[in-house]
Amino acid sequence: MEASLTARDRVGIQDFVLLDAYTSETAFLDNLRKRFHENLIYTYIGTLLVSVNPYKELDVFGQKQMDIYMGVNFFELPPHIYALADNAFRTMLSEFNNHFILISGESGSGKTEASKKILQFYAVSCPSTALLCNIRDRLLLSNPVLEAFGNAKTLKNDNSSRFGKYMDIQFDHQGRAVGGHILSYLLEKSRVVHQNHGERNFHIFYQLVQGGEEELLRWLGLERDCQAYAYLMQGNCPRVSSINDKSDWRTVRNALSVIEFSDNDIENLFAIIASVLHLGNITFEAGPQGYAALNNCQQIHWVSKLLGVPAPVLQHGLTHKKIQTKTEEVHSPFSVEHAVFARDALSKAVYGRTFNWVVNKVNESLANKVPVVSKQGTSH
Repeated sequence: MEASLTARDRVGIQDFVLLDAYTSETAFLDNLRKRFHENLIYTYIGTLLVSVNPYKELDVFGQKQMDIYMGVNFFELPPHIYALADNAFRTMLSEFNNHFILISGESGSGKTEASKKILQFYAVSCPSTALLCNIRDRLLLSNPVLEAFGNAKTLKNDNSSRFGKYMDIQFDHQGRAVGGHILSYLLEKSRVVHQNHGERNFHIFYQLVQGGEEELLRWLGLERDCQAYAYLMQGNCPRVSSINDKSDWRTVRNALSVIEFSDNDIENLFAIIASVLHLGNITFEAGPQGYAALNNCQQIHWVSKLLGVPAPVLQHGLTHKKIQTKTEEVHSPFSVEHAVFARDALSKAVYGRTFNWVVNKVNESLANKVPVVSKQGTSH
């Protein structure tokens, strides 16, 4: 498309280095605006790529575009994220050295989508074998799993990553993807117990309630109604037009199987997720002495069952704090306010550890299992 639009004042310049007044912020933004209006969302600054989120589907991705950018000189074609991915890959092979692609931007700028496009490009462009196709599929399907447990709707973005992620893809000397590893950090655990108006909790909660099978929901003690759970209604936004929770649920269930979560792993995983919803529905009332007392034992029953913790132990832990000295241990009762804080702290801790466990399971699946062969032909 860009080749047919030759009017510079209409489509702007595809590389800011060629802009006459490139030191002017006004000229910089004006050039971006011109290109954005022509659906040209990518612009170079030398070897850097500036991307503007179009907030709509554009016909600039797919197998055809991947084929065009494979093995082509970086500046030979119009700016594209495929060109950046291809250039990093070929430079890595030629220099026999590690390379990285840094994706940075504010919430809603398209960082998550950019990382997915790069993974999709490598899945198609890198040479592979039947064994390595499994690694490719797991790399691709790690995205919907991490998005389900780590992304949420915010005011700026319907699929905002609420955690930091560093992903490395491991290649052999022939450029075949043989493994990967994901490092996660700064999960926004506070979102589990509180969301601003117009925002949602993490996707997985809504996917489970809306898409979970009837038998599964009965076993978990859940209703197919997001409004029944306090942790899902803080932002008063149970449904979003751009998100299909039922469809996403099927995608995540399939992805978990491909990534080699066992049936027992999946069962335990959703039991923990359901326990967080039940925890959010536990409420307290002041007893005769003003201390916190539980007033809905049914929720305690479900949390006890799903977490495997005896109900009396759980009830005591939610209404008392333990003070330990060198010589003795004292259990002091909570006020209602402190009991609510303790309940929410437990919910955040349970979800945070579950998220780390999911990431570790994904990493186990992505670990390089291809044997390394020495010059003598022996395996290591």
